[in-house]
Amino acid sequence: MPRFALQFPPDLIPALAARFPATNDAAASAAGRAARERGHYTRAEFLLVCEWKTARSRPKVAVNSAAAIRKATRTALSDEDEGVRMVALTSLEGVGVPTASTLLHFASPDDYPLLDVRALESLGATSRSVYPVAFWLEYLDTCRRLAREAGVSLRTLDKALWQYSKERA
Repeated sequence: MPRFALQFPPDLIPALAARFPATNDAAASAAGRAARERGHYTRAEFLLVCEWKTARSRPKVAVNSAAAIRKATRTALSDEDEGVRMVALTSLEGVGVPTASTLLHFASPDDYPLLDVRALESLGATSRSVYPVAFWLEYLDTCRRLAREAGVSLRTLDKALWQYSKERA
């Protein structure tokens, strides 16, 4: 039995995504693009993207050195294995799977969704305090499949998942 199941008809994805509120993600998007082009995040970019996901993480992620960030994010942005990418990012202090998904998303927005409690709810899953890498891999595969089947981008799917949950709240 699959862990994730879309809780609304897929043909609603575009309309839900269109109602998603505007976000201030220009700086995080720029940081991710720069990291992708360079092959790793700088410490400043890393802190900015982590804070975009959750400001509460700032004191925890701030303990990571520039060298540790460079090493982990270089692996995450270059390795072919999705599990290795996630393990590299979550090896950093204060980085769980949701924040790691955000770092991947901003570096490669066409390839990675954001792991978010609202998105999980829209897929019939409950949030948890810790997400194993296997959970992420299943989520990633599910989102990629749903986006492909619906003929939308991962970001459009992300927005629809979030919006569906928000409207039900």
